Amino acid sequence: MDAKATSVNGLIGIFRLFLKDLESLPDEAYTRQFGPKTRTVADIVYEVNLVNDHVGMVVRGEEPFTWPEGDWIKAPVGFDTKEKVIGAFKSSSDKFLETAEGFSPDQFEETFLTEDGETTRFERCRFVTLHTWYHSGQLNFIQTLLGDDAWNWN
Repeated sequence: MDAKATSVNGLIGIFRLFLKDLESLPDEAYTRQFGPKTRTVADIVYEVNLVNDHVGMVVRGEEPFTWPEGDWIKAPVGFDTKEKVIGAFKSSSDKFLETAEGFSPDQFEETFLTEDGETTRFERCRFVTLHTWYHSGQLNFIQTLLGDDAWNWN
């Protein structure tokens, strides 16, 4: 198995589809709550970006920022328009993809220690891919709640 190609191709695919999900949602979806405990599209994307940025720092060997304490991640004030959310996602995902593409195939399989134990860049990239897929499903569900049952990945 080519860990680098598998990782990079998975990231390219999900980042492209997640962006299509975001682009297909109407402007009002970004701050709409469907109940007192639900998160908005902006909240979801903010979390995806935090994960991308945090994992990116870890795989680059940088000291990552402290993960926010508390319950669900919520978007900060001002992170509330389609343009801002999409722009921030593009920036975060592009940086993560650039990071992944910058490693050699051997570096993908090297082990290193994190506060959670031993891991590899392949595993961390796989996590980012799966995490983004998970949240893509949430965006798709929000899309249907808004009355759009079209396949927007074409």
